[in-house]
Amino acid sequence: MMILIMFMILMIPLCFLNKFWLIKNLLVLMSLYFLTKISFFHYSFISYFMGSDFLSYFLVLLSIWILFLMFMASEKIYKLNDYTELFSLFSIMLLMMLVFTFFSLNMFLFYLFFEASLIPVLFLIMGWGYQPERIQAGMYMFFYTIIASLPMLLFIMYFYTNFYSLDFNVSNVDLSSLVMYFMMITVFLVKLPMFMFHLWLPKAHVEASVAGSMVLAGVMLKLGSYGLIRFMNLFLMLGMKVNFFLINLSLLGGIIVSLTCLRQSDLKSLIAYSSVVHMGLLLSGLLTFNIWGITGSLIMMLAHGLCSSGLFVLVNINYERFYSRSIYINKGMLNLIPFMSLWWFLLVTSNMAAPPSLNLLGEIILITSLINYSWLFMYLMILISFFSAVYCLFLYSFSQHGQFYNGIFNFLSINHRELILLFMHWVPLNLILLKSDLFLI
Repeated sequence: MMILIMFMILMIPLCFLNKFWLIKNLLVLMSLYFLTKISFFHYSFISYFMGSDFLSYFLVLLSIWILFLMFMASEKIYKLNDYTELFSLFSIMLLMMLVFTFFSLNMFLFYLFFEASLIPVLFLIMGWGYQPERIQAGMYMFFYTIIASLPMLLFIMYFYTNFYSLDFNVSNVDLSSLVMYFMMITVFLVKLPMFMFHLWLPKAHVEASVAGSMVLAGVMLKLGSYGLIRFMNLFLMLGMKVNFFLINLSLLGGIIVSLTCLRQSDLKSLIAYSSVVHMGLLLSGLLTFNIWGITGSLIMMLAHGLCSSGLFVLVNINYERFYSRSIYINKGMLNLIPFMSLWWFLLVTSNMAAPPSLNLLGEIILITSLINYSWLFMYLMILISFFSAVYCLFLYSFSQHGQFYNGIFNFLSINHRELILLFMHWVPLNLILLKSDLFLI
């Protein structure tokens, strides 16, 4: 573990030397090194306050991989010399905060790094976003998270006052206070985001640069579900009584947001709202408190992180040619460049959970978990699955078919970097399925 931490610390001077290519290569080396350190049932690499288990291992691996892809997608910042040193610094600081968050074995340290990870993302959105509205989007995200997280801090203080410990691996108490339950859960519902707490997400995605969107969709949304899994064992008995209502709200919200997706004219906004649908399904499975729900949630986290990030890259490739994200201008791509239509097809079908993507495995396990919890959820699941397919087909057919817009664009300039970037999203997303017994042990 110290190797990883020192690796990241020693990458900070490279940011000021403007070694953009070297940072990318080192992130690949870090992910390959970490790939050899898989741990299963127990905490490993344990230091005084840090350790990794099966859950945190995959999320740290996802974080390192998404950060590497984020650097690959941000070549334009390097070419324009748009404060490249600061961009690299904030990205490495964000990776450090995420790794510390996933490795923390202490509630307070988890809370500290959980909140600290917000600051680099805020700078990435406000510094390299596209429009003046990015200030408002950053403030939305900042205040949503800060206001929801203050009750969490009070809960941690209450817990320490009563039980004299903040360690995750020894906190086997069962609390029954409804107030404490919602003080603990609210910050994670905002971060996921759950329906009704989701208004910051489409704003943040639409105003962020491609790097901000990738890291938001790929890793930041996973912090909420990771925190829920870590803290939920404190409220097992109470959760069994209350969670039925939260699951209903999440699934109904998923249906409403799916219908909202059909009314979007902005490609980025559509993909951001589809993230809310997937996170609602993930949250519902997680709140069933059974092993299928937690396993399905972990698979869904990995699948959504890669798939949603890949879709934002595709939108950015279009945006750099058309100078617009409007679905009415991004039309007729099949006539212009059929090869890009193939990538759109592969990633959109993954987003709608078609085989052989990891999304399919995650959704099957989550649906099994929910129907096992209550067969009444079957009707809501039918509607969510149907509308998910509808808005994915709407996105693909509207952007690839029809008469293309006669604007100024050049699709002959798609380069190897962009193709490798899409390849590195799609291949892990589908190859992990071949080793899916890892998750079902």
